[in-house]
Amino acid sequence: MNISTQHTVQLDGFNVFFRKAGNPESPAVLLLHGFPTSSHMFRKLIPELSEKFFVIAPDLPGFGFSDAPDHKTYQYGFQNFADVVGKLVEHLGLKRFIIYVFDYGAPTGYRLALKYPDRVSGFIVQNGCAYDEGLLAFWDPIKKYWKDNTEENRQGIHFLVEPKATKWQYENGVAEKDRHLLDPVTWTLDQAGMDRPGNADIQLDLFYDYRTNVPLYPKFQEFFRKYQPPTLIVWGKNDHIFPPEGAEPYKRDLKNVKSIMYDTGHFALETHSVEIGKEIRSFFASIK
Repeated sequence: MNISTQHTVQLDGFNVFFRKAGNPESPAVLLLHGFPTSSHMFRKLIPELSEKFFVIAPDLPGFGFSDAPDHKTYQYGFQNFADVVGKLVEHLGLKRFIIYVFDYGAPTGYRLALKYPDRVSGFIVQNGCAYDEGLLAFWDPIKKYWKDNTEENRQGIHFLVEPKATKWQYENGVAEKDRHLLDPVTWTLDQAGMDRPGNADIQLDLFYDYRTNVPLYPKFQEFFRKYQPPTLIVWGKNDHIFPPEGAEPYKRDLKNVKSIMYDTGHFALETHSVEIGKEIRSFFASIK
């Protein structure tokens, strides 16, 4: 088992924290986290992959141990996220890589793919959206904010950065038999990040910027059809944020796609990291 190491690199004056494991000569896998977590969410998966893959897991701006400048001086948005990850890709000299996308990591990873279409050797999709069908009831108050960017609507979704909601993201949809696998360190660490001065505004800015991803869905889908990246879907089927309706449409555009639904919620790796790791190793066994 390869142990992950922790690194920080300055890219154009911005400090990016990332975890690294495995042999740099092995096929690379880029792990992109979502809200409200960080690369810490991959702590169980990295050992499952590092014998066969070169694994890189960065913290996005405003999350984990990467820089989190004031939202008045830095524009938090998914294009900037993709640009930062792209700079890390260049810094590490990654010529080919599989992208693991989850939650916020999905629009980040798909935007990155549009920039580097010839470098993407596949996708692993865990509860990450690229189709309108995946944005259901959970998104209604956020869509209201998109349509009318008022302070009232902004504060109307403030509950999403509060401790109750953070814990709920981990617990909701998890089968009773698996609840003992949930580690309270996860939501405690996530909440500590959001409780930093100014971070709530960062997160609310990102909820608003998420609207910019939806018009790009057709471009993401066009990318799938044109380049046909091998795609493994590993989805927590009880997720209320990105429900399974968002997984099925990938099959419309991708030929080499395998979809597995797990009896769990949003953070499927908390309960099924061993199973997901095994599926990844098997599905991408022939990737060079």
